[in-house]
Formats: sequence, C-alpha cells, structure tokens
Amino acid sequence: QVQLVESGGGSVRSGGSLRLSCVASGLNVRDYVIAWFRQTPKTEREGVSCIRPSTGDTHFSDDVKDRFRISADYSKRTVYLHMNNLNPEDSGVYYCAVLVILESGNVKIETILSRHDAEFDARGLGTQVTVSS
Repeated sequence: QVQLVESGGGSVRSGGSLRLSCVASGLNVRDYVIAWFRQTPKTEREGVSCIRPSTGDTHFSDDVKDRFRISADYSKRTVYLHMNNLNPEDSGVYYCAVLVILESGNVKIETILSRHDAEFDARGLGTQVTVSS
C-alpha cells in the first residue's frame, strides 16, 4: 500500500521561500507521477506542479511557473517543491498525490494537474503553508 507524507510547511512573510517534501513509501514501481495540490477553505483544490521522476518531465500551473521549482530523488522516492517569492495567495494546505503509470500507459504530463483526486493512487494528508503580508 502506497503512503505519502508531506513536510516542510510553515509560516513565512511575503517574498519568503519554503521547500516542501513528499516521501512515498510502498511505491515499488518504476514509473509514476507525483503532483502537488493546494487547498484553502475558501478555494477549490488547485493543481500546483507535478513531476515524472523517471523522465524528468515537469509541469507547473501558470500562477507558480516563474516562482516554484520541482525536483525528485528517484532512489529515495521523494519529491521536493521549492517555493520562492511566496505571497499570501499561496497560503493553503499543500498535499501530494501519486499516479502510477503502467507499462502500457501513455500519460501527458500537462494533463496531470487537472485530474481529480479519485484518479490518483494515493495522496497525503498535507502540510500547512501560511504566507503573511
């Protein structure tokens, strides 16, 4: 059973930076995508970024593409979301989700962030990010 655990959230001022981590356990497959989403009580779930560690393919939402970076340590089954120049609108609970790609699967990285939670194989509980002005 795959389990995801996020960490690295916290409180920062506008312009600050945070690095979130998503560690996957029980993920014994060669190919998968890990995506980051964020949610607040007032907004709908929003896709932030995703990465396919086996190929290095990445994708970002328009809102963060010039400020965030995503990376992966394939051997450790860990994905990092590097968030820079944060603003209050970036506040929320950030969680990661994993989509396992089967041998015959043909996944377009740019479609991942628009998928519903139910389409992923597992997700974490999230980590809180608070950005104050």
